[in-house]
Amino acid sequence: MPVQETDPLAILRDRFTAAVRAAFPLLASETIDPLITPGKQAELGDYQSNVAMGLSKKVGKPPRDVAKAIVGHVDAAGLLEPLSEASIAGPGFINIKFSAPALAALISAMDAPSMGVPPATPTQTVVVDLMGVNLAKQMHVGHLRSPIIGDAVARVLERLGHRVIRQNHVGDWGLNIAMTTARIMRLVKEKSLSLETLTLDDLDKAYAAAQKECQRDMDGLKAAQHWLMGPKAIAELEAQVEGATAAFLDARQTLLRLQAKEPETYAVWRKIYSVTMKVCVDVCTMLNVNVTDEHTAGESSYADELTPMVDDLVKRGVAVLDQGALVVRLDEPGTPWSDRYGVIKEPCLIRKSDGGYLYATTDVCAVRRRVQKLGAERAIYVIDARQNLHLRQVYGASLKAGYSIHPTTKQPALLEHAAFGSVLGEDGRPFKTRSGDTVKLADLIQETFDRAGSAVRAKCAERNVSLTDADLTQTSRCVGIAALKYADLSTDRVKDSMFSFDRMLAFEGNTGPYLLYACVRIKNILRKAADEGAGSTWPSAAIAVQDHAEKQLALTLLRYPSALRATADALEPHRLCGYLYELAGAFSSFYDKCPVLAADSTAMRDSRVRLCSLTLRVLEDGLGVLGIPVPERM
Repeated sequence: MPVQETDPLAILRDRFTAAVRAAFPLLASETIDPLITPGKQAELGDYQSNVAMGLSKKVGKPPRDVAKAIVGHVDAAGLLEPLSEASIAGPGFINIKFSAPALAALISAMDAPSMGVPPATPTQTVVVDLMGVNLAKQMHVGHLRSPIIGDAVARVLERLGHRVIRQNHVGDWGLNIAMTTARIMRLVKEKSLSLETLTLDDLDKAYAAAQKECQRDMDGLKAAQHWLMGPKAIAELEAQVEGATAAFLDARQTLLRLQAKEPETYAVWRKIYSVTMKVCVDVCTMLNVNVTDEHTAGESSYADELTPMVDDLVKRGVAVLDQGALVVRLDEPGTPWSDRYGVIKEPCLIRKSDGGYLYATTDVCAVRRRVQKLGAERAIYVIDARQNLHLRQVYGASLKAGYSIHPTTKQPALLEHAAFGSVLGEDGRPFKTRSGDTVKLADLIQETFDRAGSAVRAKCAERNVSLTDADLTQTSRCVGIAALKYADLSTDRVKDSMFSFDRMLAFEGNTGPYLLYACVRIKNILRKAADEGAGSTWPSAAIAVQDHAEKQLALTLLRYPSALRATADALEPHRLCGYLYELAGAFSSFYDKCPVLAADSTAMRDSRVRLCSLTLRVLEDGLGVLGIPVPERM
């Protein structure tokens, strides 16, 4: 049997759909859902089909007669225990049992390097936009979800064999950055700051101060003049406006020098860039997120491409003038872009009336580069759900311009928004510190690691387990990463994520630490098996699936390839999380009911150790796809 058909549910759906069409030829052209669900009573069957009840009216026969006809056409050979009228329960439920030898054969085939996961056909080049940090600003809790979800999406696509290009889209250009650069240059000249010792905290403060010093209080001045608030108040406000104007003009000049790459100004900007990106990469390393310098493409990298692109849009009539601004209209029904992204009343603003470019300008340019130069057939944007309209405008404008038409296939690249919700505290409000400040991401991760260390030490004391300092450090880091990432990834990404240290660090329930504990538990079994002399015999042992718990574990294992595919298709890591949690539960039941090292025979022991080993490999592989490392001991 081909490896892509190992999923028990997929196999049954195919065979029962074929049986329905064979039994009732009039339904041959209709979409058939055979309604396969897990069996409710183990002694009756592993699965159950309820399709006969729904088809009864369509074919004009009682449900039991419909079920009999279907059973007579199901291809059970080599896979299922024979189906007969005895397989039909109640008004027409069809109970289905896999044969033990067939399951053993499927599991044996799965116990290979691929673990039953076939490479995707065809493979695609996929760009995953998974971060969006800003220069000179600390990463905060609002930056938590994008890299975690985006990295998991990238990893599952890589696991299926696709060529994945990660992109960290950095806000490193424009007037705001010029304001900060200008302020840093002034502070350096005043000798109140040194470039050699510059930190991201320094930059964060400079960024906020630069915004403030360039903000003219025109409303305050007008009010003071209108209400005759006195010469002192008016003079102070005039001085503020004059100073802010001077700072703003200085920032504009700094921007021009930056754009011209004037050596002194550009060197300061490069220092700001390197300080910011070092912290960004360090934070990603802490999270075990694969984002490095090579994945970074800041807005500055598009600077030389924007004007030629806008000229091209104007020349071809894709962008038109509207009240002095340049826009791409997307409200035409019946066009390729409206069919794909909907009719959008709000045009995509490409250039402001003052000649300035916007985020949308850079984002359309990014689509063009990612499809035309990087060869993306699929581009996934892991971005806050609130950016949906913006991305639809960018996608629509890119398609209208032809920028998202793949140069080789001549087909539009699939541009997708993997939207996610906000991070909330346990009170249901945006997650902040007790003082109401935004939480720095590096501090949040470190606190998670510290709490994980305390939880691991408490667990070791409870179970009288001794870990070396090195093992404790490694385990605490793994538990911290698992707690933080799994709590996010196990939540449907479009929903808000509730942040709770106590809940995510628990070793019981649907948590990352629980899955790690299941893995370590199996590793202990394999170590004991080796100590007892079984290390050389079980890898080649024949697998037998006899006990109900063995059968349920085998059936769950066989669903791994389809769990990966479903996660990749929907871009929803919580599907893989749910599968891994179910697998850990199936293993726990198996371990409780089926003695492994104390099995009745050597053959049974080796068979069960091999099942344990495969379960560990699938759990580790799945957790690896989520970016969660597994410790050796706990």
